[in-house]
Amino acid sequence: MQVDLAIDAMGGDSGPRTNVAGAILALAADSQLKVTLVGDKPLLTSLLSQHHLTHEFANRISLLPSRDSIQMDEVPTSALRSKKQSSMHLATQLVAEQRCHACVSAGNTGALMLIGRHYLGMQPGIERPAISSAIPTRKGHSYVLDLGANVDCQAEHLLQFAIMGSAMVKAVDGLENPRVGLLNVGREAIKGNSQVKLAAHLIEQSAGLNYIGYLEGDEIFKGDVDLVVCDGFVGNVALKTSEGLASFLSEQIQATFTKTLYRRLVSLMARPVLKQLKEEMDPVHYNGGSLLGLKGCVVKSHGNADARGFSFAILRAAKEARQQLPARLLEDLQRLCPS
Repeated sequence: MQVDLAIDAMGGDSGPRTNVAGAILALAADSQLKVTLVGDKPLLTSLLSQHHLTHEFANRISLLPSRDSIQMDEVPTSALRSKKQSSMHLATQLVAEQRCHACVSAGNTGALMLIGRHYLGMQPGIERPAISSAIPTRKGHSYVLDLGANVDCQAEHLLQFAIMGSAMVKAVDGLENPRVGLLNVGREAIKGNSQVKLAAHLIEQSAGLNYIGYLEGDEIFKGDVDLVVCDGFVGNVALKTSEGLASFLSEQIQATFTKTLYRRLVSLMARPVLKQLKEEMDPVHYNGGSLLGLKGCVVKSHGNADARGFSFAILRAAKEARQQLPARLLEDLQRLCPS
């Protein structure tokens, strides 16, 4: 299925150069993909010319000019009200007008949430959008939801996250009965705050969810569940901590292997294994957080993602669009979410 994605080409820490390069990488990886780059048209045209694209390849890229962009530190409510001609606004509008199948942005997360909600609207029964992303595990990968959109959550919100996340895993990964775990400070029933305890009860009572119980922080990467549910504060801290630890370990391994000549020789022998490990653990492969709960597909890339990372976010959006994720979410919400 051919899909056309709207790309906020001005968002992110690195801006258009990285986003354009990432879009080209995604197009090379997916022959059925088209993109509409939204942003400063003269600048985007100049950046594209540097890649010496074939005529056939270039025909899969459209440009939509914007007169403004939203800064990473801009107040989201201000961005919603006063930046209506920004690349983020216009890219999201393309999805709302059904001119594109999904939107991808590396820009201001809060602004993207508000703008997505403004143009696309919320799924019935869902009060707040939530961000979900994949993480590597011993058995492949799992998903964590929420990753920062909602720092304070009621039990009902956590139930909604479980329903949306379960539907997403079914649609994207093709799992019939995804295992759902609720992140907590312990596995015992007496552990956790009142909202987590109530959420556990609500999720357990939801017949359509395969709830396996509480999950502790050191179990996130074991792969015993397909979806880890938590509030945005906990999820974001867990994600950033794991990314920081991965970076630290990578630096330490590199430093250890280069201290002496003998260790350098050992590193040459170990290079294939280390390369494979890095490939499996590289956060770049898991870039792209799904904004669940909206009536359209929106994927948020890390603001500091490089071109390769941004391409993975684009490919993620293409997959969700092909699987018609919002419609699949709506089916499960109507079946499982209390009115």
